[in-house]
Amino acid sequence: MQDEFLVKFWGVRGSYPTPGPRTVRFGGNTACVEVRVGGHILILDAGTGIINLGLDLMRRAQEDTSGNGNAVVATILFSHMHHDHTQGFPFFDPAYCGPSRLNIFGPRIFEQDLEETLGHAMLPPSFPVRLEEMPSLKNLQNLHDTDVLVLGKQPGEAIVLNRFHDEVALSPDDVVVRTLRSYAHPSTVNIYRVEHKGKALVYATDTEGYVSVDRKLATFAKAADLLIHDAQYTQEDYLHPVRPRQGWGHSTAQMAAAVAEAARVGKLVLFHHEPRYDDSIVAGLEAEARSIFPNTVAAYEGLEINI
Repeated sequence: MQDEFLVKFWGVRGSYPTPGPRTVRFGGNTACVEVRVGGHILILDAGTGIINLGLDLMRRAQEDTSGNGNAVVATILFSHMHHDHTQGFPFFDPAYCGPSRLNIFGPRIFEQDLEETLGHAMLPPSFPVRLEEMPSLKNLQNLHDTDVLVLGKQPGEAIVLNRFHDEVALSPDDVVVRTLRSYAHPSTVNIYRVEHKGKALVYATDTEGYVSVDRKLATFAKAADLLIHDAQYTQEDYLHPVRPRQGWGHSTAQMAAAVAEAARVGKLVLFHHEPRYDDSIVAGLEAEARSIFPNTVAAYEGLEINI
């Protein structure tokens, strides 16, 4: 549907998957968020959560009566290329389906293009299938913080514009994705803002707070309907006297809530949960964040939010 703006969480953990009885409530898969907006399927990161999403997309394609056959048409946005945000992509079923069309965008890291970095993760002997051997039609492009990604009326229509040089009249039906490059994480991270018909989602994973709030991020997220923000650590772990996590590129729940409050967003979702934390600890972080920003929820697998 053209007016739909639905966010669904398929993977919410950071670092590595943690399946088992300790993580039943919130889930153990790594980062992956599906956004159905303006007739498009937008996928934020490809941790192990994208595996189940891929199976569901194939099911939807088989049930589609529009005449597209088994084609899955989707746009994948990588925030960065660390393993917990890419490890599910080699097992993403639509990538092995010939009719599928995948637009794949992400940052250029250490002078390496996105295609080179992603392809390197799938080289033998690490994986038996190379990126170029996947049968789907794939369009891979770098996405810089000077770029604006525009998803048009037709599924799969994706155009990258340079906001300083390209002057293109946008349609009210377009989905617009803006990028903020964050340097508060090793190798840097792309933070994304997805806008459609006056509504906005901000996806800010793998970012670390600053004293008196990350003002640049708060400005970027200003008045967004939904902010998905990294909240990996407890205050105790972040400031641990022997093994502190300061400088590791991740936030506490209090940092996330402070950004939400400063940006005056509608709702905050805590994301990228520490894999060592069981469900009770994540629930405790949710409660702590709510004491600062009441409209807060800790992300869990299967959570759906209509914007």
